[in-house]
Amino acid sequence: MSLKIIAKNLGLSITAVSRALNGHSDISEETRNIIKAEAERIGYQPNTNAQRLKKGKSDAVGLVYPYASSLSNDFFFAMVSAIGHQLAKKEVDFLLITDEQQGECQTFIRLIEGRRIDALIVAHTLEQDPRLALLQQKKVPFLALGRSQLPQPYAWFDFDNRLGLDIATEHLITLGHRRISLLSEDRQQAFIMQRRQGYRDALLRHALSCSPYLKTADVTRRAGYRATLELLALPEPPTAIITDGSVQGEGAVAALREVGRLSGPDAVALIVYDGLPEDCLTRVDATAIIQATREEVGNQIAQMTLALMAGEPVEKIQMLWQPTLRQGTTTFPLKS
Repeated sequence: MSLKIIAKNLGLSITAVSRALNGHSDISEETRNIIKAEAERIGYQPNTNAQRLKKGKSDAVGLVYPYASSLSNDFFFAMVSAIGHQLAKKEVDFLLITDEQQGECQTFIRLIEGRRIDALIVAHTLEQDPRLALLQQKKVPFLALGRSQLPQPYAWFDFDNRLGLDIATEHLITLGHRRISLLSEDRQQAFIMQRRQGYRDALLRHALSCSPYLKTADVTRRAGYRATLELLALPEPPTAIITDGSVQGEGAVAALREVGRLSGPDAVALIVYDGLPEDCLTRVDATAIIQATREEVGNQIAQMTLALMAGEPVEKIQMLWQPTLRQGTTTFPLKS
């Protein structure tokens, strides 16, 4: 149904009908209500594309994520789902954009220039991120998921990742552990570097070394499993392990259980960042560093993105959330 039909049925001009349905104040409240009632009666639906073209906006947001492994991460995927759900409530389309060649930005620059998206959410940022620098240079609105070093203020959402690993490592040291391992993803994203720094900071405060206990492991169960077995084969194996992710954590649990060191007198303490996956096959109440629920994170990012699209100053769109330690059964005092 078109505006012409509403105008004809009510004996009004198309301009008056259009202005009434778009909320213009020069149309009386009585006339506006009559027009809205008629539009509802005949099932009128506005032309969304025409409205977007008129406003000069697409009402669409793109999320840029690394091609390699992000969607295999339970926390990341659930967060993305929550963002999309919240944006849909505001009739904002949500696009996923793989970042196969970091730094070149060709795909999302093309989308911006073609007015197919109004803003970007950039996931897994680097400490020195050429993508963000280019977006800032081109004055493209973006929300960075993670802090980076840029010449001008920008919108960002982040967790205090350094503090999270500091809390985990300090907890184990307080329990008497001195040989503490970290399974960390072998990538240069800012959150990974920050977590490693928190681990090192805590060890340094107690004159402890991370060598040879800082070990890289991809975000797979198999990688966590193999890395744990390799650590246990060291001449002086760790008495405690921290995994920088839930998936590696499940692999570590499987390895420890296999060699009889998940419980009992020879048990190795374990802390899993973000906790074990919800579909973990092994029922273990693992001690974890908790940031927030997936829904809470997704909702917060969606609200910040909408504020960015509304033109709020980027200095007001910055948020740092704090992690906490959730005590489980997998951390305990060092057994002599």
